[in-house]
Amino acid sequence: MKTHHFVLVHGIGGGGWCWYKIRCLMENSGHRVSCIDLTSGGIDLTDADSIHSFDVYSKPLMDFMFVLPDQEQGVPDLSEFGDVYDLGFGLGADHPPTSALVKKQYQRTIIYHKSPQEDSTLAGMLLRPGPILAITSARFTEGQEDKLVPRVYIKTAHDRVVKPHQQDNMINKWPPSQVYVLETDHSPFFSSPFSLFGLLLKAASNYS
Repeated sequence: MKTHHFVLVHGIGGGGWCWYKIRCLMENSGHRVSCIDLTSGGIDLTDADSIHSFDVYSKPLMDFMFVLPDQEQGVPDLSEFGDVYDLGFGLGADHPPTSALVKKQYQRTIIYHKSPQEDSTLAGMLLRPGPILAITSARFTEGQEDKLVPRVYIKTAHDRVVKPHQQDNMINKWPPSQVYVLETDHSPFFSSPFSLFGLLLKAASNYS
């Protein structure tokens, strides 16, 4: 069996810890796995309110990818839930918020509603504010180099953070090579780890 090196990156407020189920499945199958903590994520203790650019937020990932061998390189709408964020204003109250974290009482309802209770409890203990200003200010330009690495999209059909129609808009705006669908919430690494594991292996095999 051909093995692969998977580089797994968390979402806002999370950390490399959120991939623990997928990492175990992959490593037990002989694959290499790297779980990156972005700046202010996981065990990186940087204050999220001090991060104002996406380049700073993503620097740990870019640094990691830069040192890989050449052959390996490769805005949610939550209005229906009302005031669900705890916001940080590192630049002052008269400036846009610099960090955000879904309030503890809403985390299971919004992020983990199809995940095991013990996983949402773990996440509630480990989630930290994320640098929302850095993320909302990110800009990406499409070029020829974007076609060098095949992309796949795994759609989460019951996602309450990035709703299915929003995911469809993203897919249509920047079409990937392949779209897979999981009947999960926003966190398939908790709610459907075996299915996610299978799709990741399938994608890696199809495009390696």
